[in-house]
Amino acid sequence: MLRLAAVAFAMLGAGLSVPSAAQDDDGWELDPFARVEAGVVTSESSDREDELIIVGDGGYLRGQVGVELKDERTTFRLEADRIQVERFGNATGRERYDRDRFTASVEQEFGEDWAVRLQGRVYDDLVTVESPDTDEVQVSVRIEYQPVLEHRVRATVTWRDREYADTAGPGGTASEGEGLRVDVEYRHRIGRYHYVNVDLRAEEIDSDNPDRAYTRESASLSYTHPITDDLRVRPAIEVRHTEFEGRMTPGGTPRDDTQFVPEVEFLWWPGDWRIEAEAKYIVSTSNDPLREREGYRLSLSIGYVF
Repeated sequence: MLRLAAVAFAMLGAGLSVPSAAQDDDGWELDPFARVEAGVVTSESSDREDELIIVGDGGYLRGQVGVELKDERTTFRLEADRIQVERFGNATGRERYDRDRFTASVEQEFGEDWAVRLQGRVYDDLVTVESPDTDEVQVSVRIEYQPVLEHRVRATVTWRDREYADTAGPGGTASEGEGLRVDVEYRHRIGRYHYVNVDLRAEEIDSDNPDRAYTRESASLSYTHPITDDLRVRPAIEVRHTEFEGRMTPGGTPRDDTQFVPEVEFLWWPGDWRIEAEAKYIVSTSNDPLREREGYRLSLSIGYVF
């Protein structure tokens, strides 16, 4: 964990020091930015017999500040982001939590078609699929290829190092996990704010704690359509398959879950305001009967960018 944290903060330091020597050049542009956002979420899921109903209502506040320094082909970016979440009703997991995130990245364009981004990121108090309280350090490399405006392909490889706030690890110590994530994204641009996106992901976390190890594959398809200059609608569908190697079902086999998630999102961005509404229906199937669930999730957020 400390070794990867050092890498991430070294990238952050590079973002501060390298461009400063070139700031006198006419081509460099400094662009600070900030965003504040508030949102509410309501959700409900139940088992197939409607005997167990879980309500997951809550709200959150988010603040983000950062700065970009760029010229025609190089972009350095530093960013700090904090979310405070409050859960209501009988939502499972922690009643409230605060998540902090720090990011440093540098992106370099090569010719007209190619770009490479190196990024370091640190999370504190992250909710993950295997634990409700996770600290993470990650380092990623993203390669982008866009031969024409209509077609863009991105491939990202991310290494993640995680530490969990529990005492369920070997010897009663806090358990840890690490693993690779690979993302491939294709975007077809039909027109202004008019896209089709295909996203594929494969990831894994290895851990000596059997409750933390898992593998997951996911695929999503989305379509963004502009209604007006400020308003867009985005229907999408995602399929996620997760296998927990150390979590056993009553039958003695590793737990194997699949989720189908159709959704629709409305994005209204008048000026500097960001108003977004999303509706999801989540269907979960599993070889563990207790994990067979389905239900909805609705969210609304209002943000302002500076």
